[in-house]
Amino acid sequence: MAYIEFNNISKEYVTGENVIKALDEASFIVEKGELAVILGSSGAGKTTLLQIIGTLDKADSGQILINNRDVTKLSDNKLSEFRNKEIGFVFQFHHLLAEFTALENVMLPALIGKQNNKETEERAKELLNIMHLYDRANHKPSQLSGGEQQRVAVARALINSPSIILADEPSGNLDSRNAKELHEYFFKLRETYKQTFLIVTHSEELAKMSDRMIEMQDGKII
Repeated sequence: MAYIEFNNISKEYVTGENVIKALDEASFIVEKGELAVILGSSGAGKTTLLQIIGTLDKADSGQILINNRDVTKLSDNKLSEFRNKEIGFVFQFHHLLAEFTALENVMLPALIGKQNNKETEERAKELLNIMHLYDRANHKPSQLSGGEQQRVAVARALINSPSIILADEPSGNLDSRNAKELHEYFFKLRETYKQTFLIVTHSEELAKMSDRMIEMQDGKII
């Protein structure tokens, strides 16, 4: 059953006198529980596509269904509510807060959402344990390696139990060993929590491991 449906989505940006067609009637589906990757050269439209699915940006035309819900018709308030509940984000740069420990960084989105402190702490510890970071819970980002920092960021994306994880070049700043480890964690998390993963990557290794490859060129799905 299709969990994400992207139907004829177009998006243009105007810069001065130039019109850039970031997405050109792009369409694809991702099934519930799949780990899908988006491949394409720089400027192909991958990040724009991810931002629109994540409701961080709006399409000019087309329809997006997530779990049979048309998110293109939601008000800004409903979109914000939907995003906070249903979507977890992982970026190329981890964006951890330097003054907080790994545990506090993971807990932060749930605390902002006014969730129970004790339950949030237990879930954060569970996620750090899965990511093999339990013994690093009280370390600050500066005391962690690049691979460890990114794994904390992944745990943070999962703290609110979103149904979809969107990741934009999550291993882009990691060496090959740490990148391979991170990719393996994505599959482990998918098996544990049954979430749907959509990952923008240049990694052919991750693409080969994935359930579905979505290739992009000049704003189109090819």
